[in-house]
Amino acid sequence: MQFFKDLSLSAFTAGFVAVLVGFTSSVAIVFQAAQAFGATPVQVTSWMWALGLGMGLCSLVPSLILRKPVMVAWSTPGAAVLATAGLAGGFTMAQAVGAFMVSALLITVAGATRWFERVMDRIPMEIAAALLAGVLARFGLQAFAAAQTALPLVLCMGAAYLLARRLAARYAVVITLAVGVAFAALQGQMAWSAVQLEMALPVFTAPQFSLAATISLAIPLFVVTMASQNLPGVAVIRASGYDLPVSRLITLTGLATLVLAPFGAFALNFSAITAAMCMGPEAHEDRDRRYTAAVSCGALYVAIGLVGAVITGLLTAFPKELVVAIAGLALLGTIGNGLAMAVRSELHREAAVITFLVTLSGVVVAGVGSAFWGVVAGSLALFVQQYGRRPAGPA
Repeated sequence: MQFFKDLSLSAFTAGFVAVLVGFTSSVAIVFQAAQAFGATPVQVTSWMWALGLGMGLCSLVPSLILRKPVMVAWSTPGAAVLATAGLAGGFTMAQAVGAFMVSALLITVAGATRWFERVMDRIPMEIAAALLAGVLARFGLQAFAAAQTALPLVLCMGAAYLLARRLAARYAVVITLAVGVAFAALQGQMAWSAVQLEMALPVFTAPQFSLAATISLAIPLFVVTMASQNLPGVAVIRASGYDLPVSRLITLTGLATLVLAPFGAFALNFSAITAAMCMGPEAHEDRDRRYTAAVSCGALYVAIGLVGAVITGLLTAFPKELVVAIAGLALLGTIGNGLAMAVRSELHREAAVITFLVTLSGVVVAGVGSAFWGVVAGSLALFVQQYGRRPAGPA
């Protein structure tokens, strides 16, 4: 098989690092999102099963067929939106699944009709970045607030993160997690009895559709996934010099999410940071052989999905403060990038700040969460400030 001829140690390592960094940097947020809807441990395991298979197959199969690296991941900002809006709105798991399917349908239509680029261009990237930063900032705040109940643990993890960022930036989150687990274990804070070595089993949840869940969950999930995940993902693809059928691949992620949503796959999309690992020269000197890194990544994601019970058990074993701290520290870079992008243009700066603050506030109006109102407030501010104005011409 040609794949094994093209595979190299560097390509497999790139795929492994992509999984390691991508998974450990955000799995805690997915865990929090599932808990926001009252998920049982068995349902959380099903989420890992569905997401692992979805990410794995959507990366592995197209990469093998196209012989180009296709990297698909779960929507980390989407998980943050769900965790925040889920707690605020008091939605059930059935309502959440219905919202996942509505969002997946919107993503499928966006890809199939090829109007993704045109529609998303109407929302300035500054507004989308401010929405993302506002949602994720809540997790950053929680990371440092955890010091109130577990000061030694949080200080230890914070110091490990800063040192790792200095000495081995790519592995900072992995190192920080390892240090946190080791510290908690030495302090006798790990509940190892929760870890069970068993295969993950899918749990079907019948969807329940509601207007409130569509507005509070589905629409923000769709907007954030498309604007903050797929757009950067496409940018990485193009910057790496690959010509991929973007619309067809977006349609694929939408359909895969639609099928797997009842089992916990809330949103699948292009990856950006981990994609750069598998599409760059570090994966392989030969651009035509880098697809093997994406295939390796996909295969590892499938394997993780099949043993989702182990992941669920590990997360249950961790102290709450450790989970919150690693989630917040892992998002520091994303929050910083979101804020920087939000205020980069003076033309959109004030509207972006309004979006950020409204989103961060956690305000709930008529049962609708702050992520939606943040976009509404920012877009309204931008409309009032710029409607009818002509761009300034040369002096």
